[in-house]
Amino acid sequence: MLGVHDLGKSYDGNPALAGMSFEAAPGSTVAICGENGAGKSTLMKILSGAIRPDGGEVRIDGRRVEITEPHDAMSLGIQTVYQELSLLPHLSVAENMLLGKMPRGRVSWIVDWRETEVRAAGVLADFGFPGIDVRARVSELPVSVQQIVEIAKALAVMPRILILDEPSAVLSGREAELLFAKIRALTAKGSIVLYISHRLEEVFEIADKVVVLKDGKKVLESPIAEIDRERLVTAMVGRSLAAIYPDRTRVPGAPVLEVRRLTRGKAFVDIDFDACAGEIVGMFGLVGSGRTEVARAIFGAEPATSGEIRLGGEAVTMSEPAVAIRKGIVLVTEDRKRDGLALDLSVLDNGGLASMDLVSRLGVIDGRLREKTVREKLDELVVRPRDLERPVHQLSGGNQQKVVLAKWLLVRDIRIFIFDEPTRGVDIATKVEIYRMMAGLADAGMAVLLISSEMPEILGMSDRVLVVRAGRIVAELNRTDLTMETVFAHAAGIDSDRLAA
Repeated sequence: MLGVHDLGKSYDGNPALAGMSFEAAPGSTVAICGENGAGKSTLMKILSGAIRPDGGEVRIDGRRVEITEPHDAMSLGIQTVYQELSLLPHLSVAENMLLGKMPRGRVSWIVDWRETEVRAAGVLADFGFPGIDVRARVSELPVSVQQIVEIAKALAVMPRILILDEPSAVLSGREAELLFAKIRALTAKGSIVLYISHRLEEVFEIADKVVVLKDGKKVLESPIAEIDRERLVTAMVGRSLAAIYPDRTRVPGAPVLEVRRLTRGKAFVDIDFDACAGEIVGMFGLVGSGRTEVARAIFGAEPATSGEIRLGGEAVTMSEPAVAIRKGIVLVTEDRKRDGLALDLSVLDNGGLASMDLVSRLGVIDGRLREKTVREKLDELVVRPRDLERPVHQLSGGNQQKVVLAKWLLVRDIRIFIFDEPTRGVDIATKVEIYRMMAGLADAGMAVLLISSEMPEILGMSDRVLVVRAGRIVAELNRTDLTMETVFAHAAGIDSDRLAA
């Protein structure tokens, strides 16, 4: 039903997509894989009408079609869910889902609000989320619920071709399973799903075929049944990844961070744990467990109302992030676009945001020194492209994350490095780079707190794991006790007898 033939797109003479061709049969799910910057987003934007190709053609049902704007794509039955949410935050769930196609009453220019809410609720219920309030303002919803609304918006018109870009990045395991069930239901009715994801376990679970891009070109197209994980990873990054998680000598030192009875309302209660020099402490919990809120309290972004934080044995009051940074604590936030980057500023401005004291003399920034300092760190992290004046929002997700890391790595005298979902939305090669950097920080004597919803990441990187449920630490597991079943059982509140059964 869908044929893409020799598509190409260049920016300033640099090819983002070159000679791209593949086909998708009715009722199939095609995974589109590749590193950040491989051309996946360019392909998606061409098919959705957001940008025009320089050459090539798209065929649907054997007929060449012109997709020059989003309206063309929608009229052809193509719906796209972007990685970055495109909802209107000041409108309700129902308004967002049926925007532009709201049912009318007897008078053609008056919206039938009751019918609008009924239809929106019906789509969500069919998706598996009957509890979402369709009257709620989108800005008041957790980001995972916003993602569900975004997907439901695309499902409301029963698309012939559904393009999903990292749709599960902010979803819980249960929510992701409901999404996969809906994908299977769509393809059973003949629709095509193009599924862009860095999570290889999802690719093997949901896809019928995989297409791999590298440097704007297709390097692999294969039925999923004829490929294994090793070959897929090698195609994506150009080399074998025998060991994703680095080997480390785990010899933790004295406690650097001591948290005692930390509490903030209903978000978290009586949090107690230590993090030692040279140690990576994992913190795992299901969505809404309170793990992110704990990290933000330690960093001073949303201070605790009671309890104690001690750094090197000294009690400190984390009233704001500036205090935490002066004390040697930095936080890579889970949402880099909302509170990790200034999206309209340049790569240079973002990379130097937290280290102006390094490049200032008598309160005046030395521009040449700042550029040299930031460029060296960005080159060390292999940020591409190397144009420091480019607005940071033009970079791929993985390169944006590297800019965030560069910003914090330039801070003086870091003692505690907190990572909250550090590999969300980045490709597997960048993940490996981040894991090695994280291990290097611990080996250099820093205490590392890793918060992640990816179980393999927690198991592969952590020396100890703190399991958070309903705002409390319910288990502390040493590396010898770590299994996926044990960690999840504590996170979900499943007793050991039921787990064994």
